[in-house]
Amino acid sequence: MEVVKRGCFIGVDVGTQSVRAALLTSQGEILKVSSEPIKTWNPFPDMYEQSSENIWELCVKCIKEITEGIDPELVLGIGFDATCSLVTLDKEYKPLSVSKTGNENQNIILWLDHRAVEETNFINNNNHEVLIYVGDKMSPEMEMPKLLWIKKNLPEQWQNAGCFFDLPDFLTWKATGSLQRSLCSLVCKWTFLSGKDVGGGWQEDFFIQIGLRDLTFDNYEKIGSSALPPGSPCGNGLSIRAAKEMGLIPGTSVSASIIDAHAGAIGVLACKDSSDTKINLDERMALICGTSTCHIKVSKDPIFTPCAWGPYYSAMIPGYWCTEAGQSAAGVLLDHVINSHPATKAFKETITKKDEQRHITDHLNKRAEELKEKKGLTSVALLTSDYHVYPDYHGNRSPLAKPHLKGMICGLTLSADEEDLVKQYVATVQSLAYSTRHIISALKKKGHVINHLLVCGGLSKNALYVQMHADVTGLPVVVPNNSESVLLGCAILAASAAKCHPSVVSAMTNMSGHGSLVLPNADDKMYHWKKYDAYQSLLACQERRIKLALELGLTVEGDKKMIEIRNLIQESQVFKTETDLVNNIIESVKESMEAEKRERSERLEIDKMKAIQNLEVEQLKHRQLQKEIVREPVKGNIS
Repeated sequence: MEVVKRGCFIGVDVGTQSVRAALLTSQGEILKVSSEPIKTWNPFPDMYEQSSENIWELCVKCIKEITEGIDPELVLGIGFDATCSLVTLDKEYKPLSVSKTGNENQNIILWLDHRAVEETNFINNNNHEVLIYVGDKMSPEMEMPKLLWIKKNLPEQWQNAGCFFDLPDFLTWKATGSLQRSLCSLVCKWTFLSGKDVGGGWQEDFFIQIGLRDLTFDNYEKIGSSALPPGSPCGNGLSIRAAKEMGLIPGTSVSASIIDAHAGAIGVLACKDSSDTKINLDERMALICGTSTCHIKVSKDPIFTPCAWGPYYSAMIPGYWCTEAGQSAAGVLLDHVINSHPATKAFKETITKKDEQRHITDHLNKRAEELKEKKGLTSVALLTSDYHVYPDYHGNRSPLAKPHLKGMICGLTLSADEEDLVKQYVATVQSLAYSTRHIISALKKKGHVINHLLVCGGLSKNALYVQMHADVTGLPVVVPNNSESVLLGCAILAASAAKCHPSVVSAMTNMSGHGSLVLPNADDKMYHWKKYDAYQSLLACQERRIKLALELGLTVEGDKKMIEIRNLIQESQVFKTETDLVNNIIESVKESMEAEKRERSERLEIDKMKAIQNLEVEQLKHRQLQKEIVREPVKGNIS
């Protein structure tokens, strides 16, 4: 290939379900792509685990496949991205289990893992000032709650841990041997403050306050003390060992890593549309929509938005502030709704072998169009006039930051046929668009300017999803011609690190290419206004449910207790005598009292720990004050 002779770049994307690698030209053209599925364990509810060894082996395999037949000298640089998952290694830098199963292979807590909700609440209740950079509320998907969970629940593993990485930084360490972390990971998911912030870096009093003081020892050795901005070269490039594994040249430039969603935003934000107007990066919002959806916005000045993560300085594009909102379940929600519907099996059987390669959503979109024509409707959107979905099946990330919220459906009937499947699917797609509108409204309220949406990821290939987002938000949507924006984002950073472009913005401008413009359907505007009201009503209904649970003396998890009570009532129907029922109730009351006793004891322990932590904070402040007093010059004469 003549174009390769001018040099090329490798982008490696470690997503939730697969590792992908691509070979790209200096203009951003994709030449080859390779993909391999990742092994994931789900040993307990809300717990998702992976293996760092498995992931690295797949990275090497994909890189070797795309570079087969290519002169290694022509590979000018490599860029890595990955999910913001937590990697744990022992003191010899070998995998250390984070699983209750004890399996050493399971040494990654996946980003979507929600085991640390209790720890998240504890951290948020401390109200440290660093939380202002995560919208005042930390998410269980961030690393600090997960680290605290390991310390509390796996104390032996905690003692044996030698190093904790965000997954993107683990990849650059494996590639270069450098322990330098990326500013993107540390700032966005670990509470590290970027240099633009007053008192940047790690905040020691925060670690003391939440019970993780031991991570501050030896200059934060276990979590990293040096952070590189995106587009910077990492270490001395490919190590001899990694180069041998990949069949490449030692010293080949490796860019500082980045989180997968942010790589997608870098790959898409500078994409040109048919209007040929000047691109203002700070007036665009990127939707990286796959398993989840990340809504990423940059601005020239910091804009603080409650329940949105950031603003983070230079964490994505050097010189810009980055704000991130999102939906914890997007593509995975559509998969769940489709696969759990009774009519799906029969629907799949109607798909011919010729069309089997197309995604099931393509067939559902086609069937929705046919149903629209059959009913004489002017738009597919009108199929759901009496069918409404609230999409937070895996909790709300933005703009509410309430992980306890649940999904809701209004409009169910006794029907379970294909038409009902199509309606539920369309309503779920719409609900994701209403959620995006909810997020945009919160961002605009605080001063963000958003004139265009740019979409990438798996859902960007779903025409209904894209059109609904244009219609519901009233904004034009740009869909890049390059279908691999995340991999492109990695290549852009690789090109910047290899000094093939003077800056990340320059590389974005020259490599992002063009896209098609999807405009809102003005005829459906009022319909979506009313549907958005229904979305808000479902949310209000759920908020009332939570409030009622609290008024009854229950927690948000009080649903479990209500289920236990209902089950007890049902069991009473089968007791042989009234005495049996009474005895059963007495035993249940005893168990409940014991549980409450244990809970009170645990609360006392937590209060005790808080008191100790507060004392340590005060001691730290006292020591700092003493240092300042010593440094203060003495005035007057000494007698």
